[in-house]
Amino acid sequence: MPDTTAEIAISAALEDYLETIYGLVRDNKLARVKDIARARGVRSGSVTPAMKRLSELGLIRYVQREYIDLTANGEQLARRVFARHQLLTRFFEEILGMENETAEGDACAMEHSLSPSGMDRLARLFEFLRVCPEGSELLQKFHRCSVVHQKHTTNESCTCANRSALCHLHGQPNIAVADLAAGQRGQVTHINGSGAVRQRMLDMGILPDVIVEVERRAPAGDPIWIKLQGFQLSLRKKEAAAVLVTPV
Repeated sequence: MPDTTAEIAISAALEDYLETIYGLVRDNKLARVKDIARARGVRSGSVTPAMKRLSELGLIRYVQREYIDLTANGEQLARRVFARHQLLTRFFEEILGMENETAEGDACAMEHSLSPSGMDRLARLFEFLRVCPEGSELLQKFHRCSVVHQKHTTNESCTCANRSALCHLHGQPNIAVADLAAGQRGQVTHINGSGAVRQRMLDMGILPDVIVEVERRAPAGDPIWIKLQGFQLSLRKKEAAAVLVTPV
């Protein structure tokens, strides 16, 4: 059956409305403006213009003051959005271990821009974890790793054969950026920190596998200037000590 929704482009807000209608029709066999408003947490007056636009696009059957139903195209598009929401929520909860409320919120934000390729790769990840004999064990190792998850204060729960607090990657030890000499480069393995310090590093683009180079230090050793993807950044010594790299 051809994809008749391929050329229909609607805003994220309209996709949210379409997804809400899909859920109401699925659960209650019908949808009304007041039900949609309640589900979306908005006023009924805000729903009506969206319903008119979805009707114009041929995605819903809508007559003012009557029940709302999805057309075949509308149901197809709504299912697509809903499927992305489900898969993203599962990824955030099951793979990343996020709380449900946060996972749902992030899924809502990303479901509109997830490409077909991204959807396919996420699905393949779950398929791999299901069919690979070691899939479940690999996921458990990630969840229980005391190196990347700060909630573990000891290595007792680590399932790796190497229980060193700083695991060796590819046979090379990790060292902190703070310990690199001027001109020395390293490939980021992880950030040994949490909270605001870790978030600041991530927001700066200090991500796994990127290359950082120490350019110079202040006379007192703090701060430390690094080069990252063509840009010069300044790190406090405490921050540089939290960024672990493999020298390259």
